[in-house]
Amino acid sequence: MMGQTQHELGELEVGLVVAERELQLTRDSLVRYAGASGDFNAIHYRDDVAAAVGLPGVLAHGMLTMGAAVQPVVDWAGPARILDYQVRFTRPVVVDADAGASLHVLATVGQLGEGTARIDLTVTFDEKTVLGKAQVIVATDR
Repeated sequence: MMGQTQHELGELEVGLVVAERELQLTRDSLVRYAGASGDFNAIHYRDDVAAAVGLPGVLAHGMLTMGAAVQPVVDWAGPARILDYQVRFTRPVVVDADAGASLHVLATVGQLGEGTARIDLTVTFDEKTVLGKAQVIVATDR
């Protein structure tokens, strides 16, 4: 995990990096998420099933990827300040049985509003973006 950059909410400016982190997903992560979410689709834990449907390997759940990606912003701003979070899924995250999958999350101030900031997330796996238009609206006046 990379260290986070800490900035006060009142000192934000567009382009400022507020958090950066490497997140490691493992097959154990997928099993735990499946149990918590109830999503037991076999493409998330069986190589043979993933291959049979034409996938490059076992995939991380999209919502697991989405949830993990926002965590650095939640840790920075606090959960009560998160007003909205939206993403587009652009590429799957293949979780290798041995190596897992490493996600890189970079959170940057994209826009400032009255009492809010839009934090843009760049989330990459294998040097490719996996979440498009990932944006978190954070309250700055609470």
